[in-house]
Amino acid sequence: MNLSKTFALLVINRRSFSRNCAKYQKEECPEETIIVDKDESITLIGINRPRQRNAMTYETAEKLSNALSAFEADATSPIAVLYGVGGTFSSGYDIQELEAQCDTGSLDFLLRHEGSVGPTRRHSKKPIVCGINGFCVASGLELALMCDLRVMEETAILGFFNRRFGVPSSDGGTARLSSMVGYSRALELMASGRRVQGKEALQIGLVNRLVATGTALGQAVNLAFCIAKFPQASLLRDRNCLYTNAYSRHGFRAAIQTEIMNTSKEVVTELKEGVKRFKKVDISPSKPDLGDVKEKPIPDWEREEIALENEAKKKT
Repeated sequence: MNLSKTFALLVINRRSFSRNCAKYQKEECPEETIIVDKDESITLIGINRPRQRNAMTYETAEKLSNALSAFEADATSPIAVLYGVGGTFSSGYDIQELEAQCDTGSLDFLLRHEGSVGPTRRHSKKPIVCGINGFCVASGLELALMCDLRVMEETAILGFFNRRFGVPSSDGGTARLSSMVGYSRALELMASGRRVQGKEALQIGLVNRLVATGTALGQAVNLAFCIAKFPQASLLRDRNCLYTNAYSRHGFRAAIQTEIMNTSKEVVTELKEGVKRFKKVDISPSKPDLGDVKEKPIPDWEREEIALENEAKKKT
């Protein structure tokens, strides 16, 4: 695992793109709104509209969907990391494009098959880790909820800010949020549209890791490498079972049936190989060091109570 390689790769690609743009007039230089890189087996997908706080347009959403579809088809990459360039993850759908669509009476972004900000209306075929920095709000938060795991910087801000503008959630937020944080809490977050900071987000299960400012991408890549090292057939099988049981809500018996019926030949093969590896591992029990056991200190008020009880016993 080489995180420095990840950041060097991102810097080199951005510099190369800038040099190519210098050959042309500024107005002729196309904006690379979605950046795709590889760090060994990890696919890195960056949202690159920093001047607009990575707000998503119809075109950018289409590019993101294509990038994630290419990742799903890449047999050499078991997991992806989604992040935002320039200090923020995503502020949601581009308000200027939304205004223009409203003025023309068109709401094509709501009718886009996979979702207005990306493929948010389906489950990814493979795991995605999200690195959250800056603002992750409105449909940008829905995009983060699409990912399997979320790594959030301690100064980042989450929230359904679309509530204050009367824009409905249309990218899977209502489908996913309650399964993650519970119905009552999900309703409160969506109805109030308030901001959620790092500590609360971690406590309620909205994110999985809380990290220092400036480290979300590196820590997300680190987590991705930890997941990528495992046998993938059984991992994907368990992941799919969790998704089915979390969102189908058919009851306990159906959940057990789903768990049993989703065992493929690949999973059985990995199981057999795992048993062979397990037999080679030294699992002899270690003896506890009783010298490390310390007596629990008794507070003064409890000592006084014990003394009074002993005196009462003597009198009786």
